[in-house]
Amino acid sequence: MARCLIVGCGCRGLSLANELRTRGHAIRGTTRDLGRRAELETAGVEAHVGDPDRIATLAPAFDHVGVVCVLLGSAQGSPEQLAALHGTRLDMLLERMLDTTVRGIVYERAGSVDPELLASGAQRVQRACERSLIPFVLLSTDPANHAAWLAGAAAGVEEILS
Repeated sequence: MARCLIVGCGCRGLSLANELRTRGHAIRGTTRDLGRRAELETAGVEAHVGDPDRIATLAPAFDHVGVVCVLLGSAQGSPEQLAALHGTRLDMLLERMLDTTVRGIVYERAGSVDPELLASGAQRVQRACERSLIPFVLLSTDPANHAAWLAGAAAGVEEILS
């Protein structure tokens, strides 16, 4: 059993949380919306209110986490906000993560965000993880195919843990 953190625990994140819980893992999920805390906790997810645009708000969520799933491939915002989220903010997130108990990262590199931004984010994850000798999985399954996406995300977590 591992503790997994889902950064971006919206609808798909909650679905992944449920799948991972059935496999015996403890799940912590982030949300920007304080009002969703009860929904996550009712689903058996340890809720953490934090914002990927404010990395310091996420740092406490890394405590005692083995795998982080960064599910921001369909994040919403202005082009500038999305560029930062999958660029400089992602760099800061990775630096914070890699200096904790986190031992693997699943990065969603498919979704509604500009494919070039997601490819750039995937390269950032790959460089940071290779430099730190931490395993990673780049989730390329189209989230529109929910069943395949869910299977791929769960398999990514299990691959890191094996």
